[in-house]
Amino acid sequence: MTPSATPWSYATLALLFAATSALADACSGPLVGEGRVAAVIDARTLRLDDGREVRLAGLAPLPDDHALRATVALKIVVGRSVTLHGDNDAPDRYGRQSLLVQQDATTPPIQIDLLAQGDALADLTRPACPGAFRAAEAKARRGRLGVWTDRSVIKNAESPGELLASVGRFAIVDGRVLSVRQAGSVTYVNFGRRWTRDFAVTMPERVLPSFATAGMLPKAFEGKRLRIRGFIERRGGSSETSPRIEATRPEQIEIVGQDE
Repeated sequence: MTPSATPWSYATLALLFAATSALADACSGPLVGEGRVAAVIDARTLRLDDGREVRLAGLAPLPDDHALRATVALKIVVGRSVTLHGDNDAPDRYGRQSLLVQQDATTPPIQIDLLAQGDALADLTRPACPGAFRAAEAKARRGRLGVWTDRSVIKNAESPGELLASVGRFAIVDGRVLSVRQAGSVTYVNFGRRWTRDFAVTMPERVLPSFATAGMLPKAFEGKRLRIRGFIERRGGSSETSPRIEATRPEQIEIVGQDE
């Protein structure tokens, strides 16, 4: 591939550095290791030259038709030395370490560059620099870059059938809250009137204190337009089925302004 065909040209990288360097200090973590990138496995996973596999912490799975572009974009780090940061470097059940990855101490994690270029989506269900990740992603969304050229990336809360087609997948859902109800130990943030069919966000009782600390009381969501991210689940029996996202962290929910 010629340099002009590379998704991240050196000019683009310079612009991205200027736009995101302020985020470097806001998004880091304890140094837990280092290595040289030997290969890109997929849009979120690197293999180091010592055989370790590193999952880029805080990034969500991309829709299939965008994952290839993101994988190609990530290949710019192949052959480069990186440092690994995080609060926990324990591998997952597949042997992958989920970490922030930096090329040097003066630049933000490569996750930030991917998000700012539109080659990643932020998974804010996990504790990895939510503020910096959201800010970088917003740059790409405003500029209609990468994955954000596809308007269907943000799903409509009023289309439960479309959401059910995405069960088990990560999604960003946008809609206006009609009601908030509590049933047992679960709070339901409802985006439709038919609770057996329409989309809702569920919030277990155990997570409500963290939302209160963040100034996000569920009852205050009524009438507001929200943008929620997480994995779509199906709830209900054979005759009653509705799409759900469980919110366990305040970062998953964004109150959307009228200018968006």
